[in-house]
Amino acid sequence: MVLSCSDFGPPPRYVSDITDATPLSEPLEFAFSGRRASNRFMKAAMTEQLSSWHKETPAKRGIPTKNLCRVYDHWGQGCIGMVVTGNVMVFLDHLESVGDPVIPPEAPFEGARFEAFQQWAASGKRGGNLMVAQVSHPGRQCHSYFQPCPVAASAVPYEFSGPKRPLKFNDPHAATEAEIAAIIDSFAHAAEYLEKAGFDGMQLHAANGFLLSGFLSAKTNLRTDRWGGSITNRLRIHLEIERAIRQRVHPSFILGIKINSTEFQETAFTPEEANLVCRELERHHFDFIELSGGSSENLMTGNQHRGESVRASTKKREAYFQEFAEKIVPGLSKTKVYLTGGLRTVGGMVRALETVDGIGLARPLVQEFDLCKKILEGKVMGSIIPKMELGEFWLALMAGNRSIREVGQGKEPLKIWKDDVINDLRIGYDLWVDNKSSDREFVSYYGFTSTEAMEQGKMPLLT
Repeated sequence: MVLSCSDFGPPPRYVSDITDATPLSEPLEFAFSGRRASNRFMKAAMTEQLSSWHKETPAKRGIPTKNLCRVYDHWGQGCIGMVVTGNVMVFLDHLESVGDPVIPPEAPFEGARFEAFQQWAASGKRGGNLMVAQVSHPGRQCHSYFQPCPVAASAVPYEFSGPKRPLKFNDPHAATEAEIAAIIDSFAHAAEYLEKAGFDGMQLHAANGFLLSGFLSAKTNLRTDRWGGSITNRLRIHLEIERAIRQRVHPSFILGIKINSTEFQETAFTPEEANLVCRELERHHFDFIELSGGSSENLMTGNQHRGESVRASTKKREAYFQEFAEKIVPGLSKTKVYLTGGLRTVGGMVRALETVDGIGLARPLVQEFDLCKKILEGKVMGSIIPKMELGEFWLALMAGNRSIREVGQGKEPLKIWKDDVINDLRIGYDLWVDNKSSDREFVSYYGFTSTEAMEQGKMPLLT
């Protein structure tokens, strides 16, 4: 059911069959770190692309900017129990995008980069919430501009079957023992760095086809050594990272992980195997597991929910991954589980709490940075309905990222529920894809940006 509105009235919202949001306001205790989230909301990770970029001098890349801090000022005051950042990378030459924040292995606990991370942490926890950094390595999903031969679990090329190819990934190589050791150490260094900078915790990004996801999935991990084969071996790198982190941080530092339900579904995992993974994560004292869905390959090619109407599929979307969660949550006693994906109404969120412990929100929070506050205060019962189809992955990503940029510049969030805004974005997307047809043009046209640059299909480089 949808509320209608004029262009000058309030935005349209999903309508909830439940209006009591009290369960969402309850605090959540993390058993292993002893920390406490003030409520059940979590801002899930979204790429911001607002850190520094320098083509010729890698050491100048990945320093958080004032614009990034300004964005997190808003989320930090939005009554979100736990705020999780977009992916923080651990190598200067293995990035998801221009503008990624980076903690390189050699980064000292002082200087301009460290001070910028301190400011970022302070901004994100301004309202007394927890601030957790998602730390990641792109693996085979590293654009050819950054890395001619990306590292991955195995030499499995990225498959792209869509009508347009917005990104170019070169074929990866299988990580050597030395590279795996360096990756483990880089994650551990990042954890220590983040703790010293004032972050409350760290989330390992083991979803969406990135490196740690690639190790976990039997589809992309074809190794025959101790890092592949059985599910125990495919999980080994995650647990080795956990052990290395524990040696460098205080026990009160939160450690979480994001995994995909599709990593299990696409490789014919049984519920027992899924339970084994989550029980192992609990045995190694992970405070929380975030469950999401959709591999990056499926999302980027638009193969997931293609042509499905947003308005007609609210209930289906609110149950995206809940069925999967119901199969694995009973095996956990201390590790908390957050569910991210498709939850848009108070009713859907409250029902999800019958199975999981917390609710992850992403896209709704770039339309309304204070959505959680409005829900807890009883002012709204659902998120704003955007004017786009559920399967339009790149358009949704562009809309969200551009909205983040607008807020970073001190402007209002993008009005994604308006036809003219979405139509402009569609035009900008076509230009963006066309202008990134070569590596030479990649950086000049990469990203999602202000209105003026969007009209040209490009963005100025970050300096």
